[in-house]
Amino acid sequence: MRIIACPGQGSQSQGFLIPWIETVQGFHDELVALGDACGKDLVFLGTEADEETIKDTANAQPLIVGASIAAFRSALSTLEISHVVGHSVGEFAAAAIAGVLSDSDAMRLVGIRAQAMAIAAAEQQTSMAAVLGGDSDEVVSQLETMGLHAANFNGAGQIVAAGRKDLIAKLVSEPITGTRCIELKVAGAFHTHFMQSAVEKLREAAATITTSDPKIALVSNQSGQLVAGGKEYLDLMVSQVANPVRWDLCMNTLNLDEAQFIELPPAGALAGLAKRGMNLVSTVALKSPADLEKIGL
Repeated sequence: MRIIACPGQGSQSQGFLIPWIETVQGFHDELVALGDACGKDLVFLGTEADEETIKDTANAQPLIVGASIAAFRSALSTLEISHVVGHSVGEFAAAAIAGVLSDSDAMRLVGIRAQAMAIAAAEQQTSMAAVLGGDSDEVVSQLETMGLHAANFNGAGQIVAAGRKDLIAKLVSEPITGTRCIELKVAGAFHTHFMQSAVEKLREAAATITTSDPKIALVSNQSGQLVAGGKEYLDLMVSQVANPVRWDLCMNTLNLDEAQFIELPPAGALAGLAKRGMNLVSTVALKSPADLEKIGL
């Protein structure tokens, strides 16, 4: 069995698409078409744009989703896949790969999501930080006491806290006992009530989209469970903007015998979590086209 995983925001880096464009036939054309669908020059963003530009939520989310879809269409489309899953915004790439959304609809929606979340993030000074180590229940309890929220349950000893920027700064400088904290390069407190205005804008756009039921087993971030209906999955993706990412539950569901875990570009973070939190035959992080050889391509 092969699991395809689509990464979320923060996984991008300057120039990460250069080797894909230069060496993978069809990748450039796929990326151009995906960029046209969301009104972004994804080729520029993935090759020449500076770190600050691709960190901007309005650019980062379409870039990441476009990179994952383009890599799958150009290099992996003939591969037999048993399951697909995305982390946060990566769910839009997963929805396209599973056939719930067309590629163009996935990109149009992610462009709207990205812009709406960027606007919501600008309304208040908020941030996020990875909390590494400690007892999960204790960490969540301590975050609540501090006025913060557990926004991502990533498993493998990692929870992402979100909330007011001053409270995140205090958490980083005075970590919960038994943990260490790293502030993330994101614009705001995603997957919390701070993003509610973005949910409403995305819901309005999603109402105009036609969905299909998934052709590949598809796992939701909200429950960690398989979702059989396309409309249900889209509804979950919309509400999930202001709800926690339960990647830990996704890994539990996908902890299958004899499975290979393949993370699409920009890869690394999810493969690392899977390696620590799942029982797998192998994990492959497609950081460059050379990594395709690890899955026999």
